[in-house]
Amino acid sequence: MDAMGGDFAPRNVVAGAVEAMREAGDRLEVFFVGPESVVREELHRMTENNLNHQIVDAPSIITMDDGAMAAVREKKDSSIAVGVSLHKDGAADAFVSAGNTGAVMSASTLILGRIEGIGRPTIGAFFPSEMGVCLLLDAGANVDCRPQHLYEFAVMGTIYAREMLMLPNPTVGLLSIGEESSKGDELTREAHQLLAKSRLNFIGNVEGRDILKGKASVVVCDGFVGNVV
Repeated sequence: MDAMGGDFAPRNVVAGAVEAMREAGDRLEVFFVGPESVVREELHRMTENNLNHQIVDAPSIITMDDGAMAAVREKKDSSIAVGVSLHKDGAADAFVSAGNTGAVMSASTLILGRIEGIGRPTIGAFFPSEMGVCLLLDAGANVDCRPQHLYEFAVMGTIYAREMLMLPNPTVGLLSIGEESSKGDELTREAHQLLAKSRLNFIGNVEGRDILKGKASVVVCDGFVGNVV
């Protein structure tokens, strides 16, 4: 847990994690990553002794104003870099941060690396829908994309929806300005061709209103459009 990530860190981050530990009991152990003295002081205000946690000292902080890639390279002892390294080394099963999104993405790419066959990581966002939930990718990691990237987002989204949302055959929609395959910009039209030829459960183009209607389990678009949505 990036104890220093977010607008109201570390207080809100620690408070939320403490509440989760109280609820989960022995099923959850939290590594609070950040300046040890700061984190310890915050924990002292609100924890019982029996909560399952550790403090991992990370003296540097990546702010929201820091350049993402430069910050990760220059602040290797930051809460984000140290936290991602804990995940890579197997000490932690997951890393959570509400901090600088670009820095988290950069650290994940540099330290964790990419799965073979995946050109770029993506950010997923959940929207409530009439059918339950819709997973939108990309929600802001990649402003400029190629058709292949949108296809990769669809593959990752499908796997996530199948394994985590327990959907046996998730439907995939391509966000565009109309349902017809000819609608949209060049990126969207070319991505449509790739998706249509794939083995994914691709249902074609969807429009913004279809996200909340639940027309597709997974909706893909570039990061610029996804972040605006």
